[in-house]
Amino acid sequence: MEETIFIVEDDAAIYSSLKEQLEQWSFKVEGPESFHDIITPFTKSSPQLVIMDIQLPAYDGFHWCREIRAVSNVPIIFLSSRDHPMDIVMAMNMGGDDYIQKPFHMDVLLAKLQATLRRAYLYAEPDEPTDELKWNGTTIDLKRCVISGANEEIELTKNEFFILAILVESHDEIVSRDDLIRKLWDDERFVNDNTLTVNVTRLRQKLSDLGLDEAIVTKKGMGYMAVTLQGKS
Repeated sequence: MEETIFIVEDDAAIYSSLKEQLEQWSFKVEGPESFHDIITPFTKSSPQLVIMDIQLPAYDGFHWCREIRAVSNVPIIFLSSRDHPMDIVMAMNMGGDDYIQKPFHMDVLLAKLQATLRRAYLYAEPDEPTDELKWNGTTIDLKRCVISGANEEIELTKNEFFILAILVESHDEIVSRDDLIRKLWDDERFVNDNTLTVNVTRLRQKLSDLGLDEAIVTKKGMGYMAVTLQGKS
């Protein structure tokens, strides 16, 4: 299946360069005709991944990320010349999957894009025996990327879901930050360590809605561990 990449970039030269090079890798590339309406062409193209600039006419990339997240869990990679740490944190908190600073090397973008697509769509192996994990009185749906308790269902981003699934499947064992990064992004050289921290923080915030505030423990200097809480089964 030809995968569609939806690029929201107002610099015509950058857009044309990305489109040309991605099409050489057999991706289909689409983008909006107007930066006043991103959702309509996004919905029409049904892309497998979005590349989103931050500084855009009318509304910025954070706004459009929120709008997309209201209707879709499609992976979003932010692309920006802004390098302030708060921009990266905000991008992750808005539901972004990665952040690449301009100017960038095309090989790095391709590596991140391909790794994001793999973890978003190829996680479940054909011989995987179950579609669910039971943990602390909740059910983790491996197909739908949601975790549900007695009266509430929480939708997770792809990164949040992968982190939780990896930790839970490790059965109360510590998973190092380096191991998480390698499993999530395939090659740690292309990852800002802050990205992992932000995703774990965001995951913990969502788990707190299910009464699992202390279910992911930080082991200082070692990594993270998903624990079984007393009274949960």
